Order: sequence, then C-alpha cells, then structure tokens
Amino acid sequence: MRALLLSAYSAVSHRFWAEQVMAHTEAEWTCLTLPPRHFRWRIRGNPLTWALKEHHTLSQPYDLVLATSMVDLATLIGLYPHLGRAKKVVYFHENQFAYPESDEQAPQGEAKMVNLYAALAADEVVFNTAYNRDSFIDGARIFLKRMPENLPAAKWLEALRQNARVLPVPILPIASDVGRQNMPQRIVWNHRWEYDKNPDDFFGALFALSEEGVAFELAVMGQQFRQTPPVFDQARERLANQIVAWGPQPEAQYHALLASAGIVVSTTWHEFQGLAIMEAAQRGVLPLVPDRLCFPELYPGAYRFDGTRKGLTDTLRAWLTAPSSRPAPLATAQWEWPAWQGEYRALLS
Repeated sequence: MRALLLSAYSAVSHRFWAEQVMAHTEAEWTCLTLPPRHFRWRIRGNPLTWALKEHHTLSQPYDLVLATSMVDLATLIGLYPHLGRAKKVVYFHENQFAYPESDEQAPQGEAKMVNLYAALAADEVVFNTAYNRDSFIDGARIFLKRMPENLPAAKWLEALRQNARVLPVPILPIASDVGRQNMPQRIVWNHRWEYDKNPDDFFGALFALSEEGVAFELAVMGQQFRQTPPVFDQARERLANQIVAWGPQPEAQYHALLASAGIVVSTTWHEFQGLAIMEAAQRGVLPLVPDRLCFPELYPGAYRFDGTRKGLTDTLRAWLTAPSSRPAPLATAQWEWPAWQGEYRALLS
C-alpha cells in the first residue's frame, strides 16, 4: 500500500505522531510536512505551498492519504483530483472551535472552515479524545448558526459524532524502572510558555505556598518563545531559591528531570490530550490536572483539582505536607503503542 502523510503544521506532538504512525503501520510511506510557524498563512496556504514545491510527489498515485486537520484537504483534492480516489483519513490533534483566543487575536474563521472542509472531504475522521470530537461538533454547530445562511448542518454533525473514531496519540513504552528517582517535593512544569497554558494560576499557587513556607522544588521546562507571559520572569525572581531547572532542556536532561519529579501540574485552558503530562505520569510522577477539557476522560478524580487557583493551591499543599493524601502513581499502559497499534493498523488498512 502506498500512503501519503500530510502534516501542515508540524509541531512537536504532530511530528512525534507522524513518525510513530509510520513506524508502527505497514505501508510504503511518503511524508510531507511544513514548519509550525505563521499559523494563519500555514493553515490556509498549505495546498499552494505544496503544489509549488512538491508537485511531483503529489502527482504520484496513492492508496491512502492521512492528513492532519491543519491540512486544507478539500483544496488539495481540487488541485490533485486523483488524491480523492484514495482512502482519505483526517486526524484531529486539536480543533479550532475549542481554541481560546486572546484579546490580541482576530477570530480564526478561516481556520475553522479549513477544519470543516477537511472533515467533509474525509472518508474517516479521527480525534485523539472524545473531548476533541465533541468540542469540534458542538463548536461547529454554534459557529454555523452565526453565519448568514441557515445551513442544515445538524444532521451531518451528529452523524459525524457517531461515526468518528477516537484514537489517542500513543506514547512509547519505557522500562518500568528507567531512571526513576521521584522526589516527592519536586514540581515540574513542561508545557509551552504561552497564555493558553494558564501559567498565571500555576505560579500564583506556588507564590502562595512559598509565602506560607511550604517546602518544594521547581523545574520549569517546555517550549519557550521570543515573547512569553510576564509571570515567567516574575516567577524566576520570586522562586529563585526553589528552582532546580529553568527553560528548554536537551532531550536526555529533559527526561531525567521528568523522572526526578514528584508532581507534574497542568492549569491549561487549552488541551486536547496532553502528551507532556502523560510522559511524566509514565515515569511515576503524580499528575495534577484541572477538572475540565480532556482530563476527566483520561485521569481519575484523585488526580484532578477543581480548576481554580485555590483548588490547585489546596491540593498541592496537601500533597506536599501530608504524604498520606497523595494517590499512588498512575498506571499508563493504556496510553502506550501496544494498546493501540491494532486499531491504527485497522484504520489505515
């Protein structure tokens, strides 16, 4: 089987997924990706970029086209009609209807339409979580109701909800004892340094605990950008005595720091699966996640707080000062490739 994988915004998690899908399925793969920058242009311009740069590759015959939801698949099929005769699978790592927009951003109407057209053009639509699926469908219904025409989309959207598959991005298995030296007082942040990850609540809770005299260590990692929320600079100054690592780390050091942590926290307003939290939990770190978004379907209640800064502060205080309040490390085999390889092969066969 000749298969074409298209990833129009190849962020870290997208790249990991693409590499692992190709490694764990039986096909003769060709892969086209585009860098994760200039989002507005990338999500709308990817067919033109590929048509001008990859015409020969796109002109080849394929049995399968696997595209991320960032790919304007409908336009690409219009430019290369023979691709429409292949089996077309669209994978949603995220959807634009559930993305929190900052005050500085204009509404992402075109990005939402690309998601919709991709779903319409596909033979199979796949989401990484049920939350991703439901927020896409519910968000699309609200979005279309605001448009000038009364489009009869409800029936199609509900059919999509029933027929879409939910397949997570699996993580790679690791040895159960690989480098684990979990320090109960060490807290790790391993997310993008952007507003949608809600660092204000995370650091606000740590400021409060530090002022109370609660003992903890802090490793702040994750992807950093030229412009970051001001709270990161404030935290580096106010929590200087607790910080053991700051900023992006080489891969080996990153995994070593993960395996040394006791608690990994998310306070995000935007998450559709959360590989960073999963990889930490896989190493014996206790995940502490808000009771919203994708987290209720992935984490039992013992690992969730109520989503407020106070709830986070109270749970962290208890975990740091009363060891008996801490849950046991979470089993993660259900997130790993051996649990999902059969379903991926069936999807792409």
